[in-house]
Amino acid sequence: MIQGLYETHIQVSNLEESVRFYTKILGLTLAHYDETRPIAFLWIGEQKKAMLGLWEQKDNLQKRHFAFSCSKDFVLNQANTFLEQNGLKAYNFLKRGSSEPMVFAWMPALALYFDDLDGNQLEFIHILDGKSQPELGVVTYEDWLQKKNL
Repeated sequence: MIQGLYETHIQVSNLEESVRFYTKILGLTLAHYDETRPIAFLWIGEQKKAMLGLWEQKDNLQKRHFAFSCSKDFVLNQANTFLEQNGLKAYNFLKRGSSEPMVFAWMPALALYFDDLDGNQLEFIHILDGKSQPELGVVTYEDWLQKKNL
């Protein structure tokens, strides 16, 4: 029946600026811009496989969270530099001042967070090989490598 998640929508305070952020910085592709609503639809990755809807909302903006699938190499070795070069601050799930990617051992998945222009919490995530180990909690990648086969 259900095969995956096709689209999600978030609220943004300035549609034009947010479209620019998601297309120019994050590399999404504009699919449709409707000034009359105002809303924009962006392709995530390959066209017609996944979509993000941006709804302009001037008052009572509700912040959301979602994650972009990325390669392990990108999350581990490139994401921090990419975000820094684009004026964005990376942080990990524990929010203790570190921008080191963390592993959610229950999945397991490697993740790094950052915010968009309106404070929506975005995530770069990579699903790791290996079995679920929820008892490990959220750990550094190095700790996960040491403990994943115990």
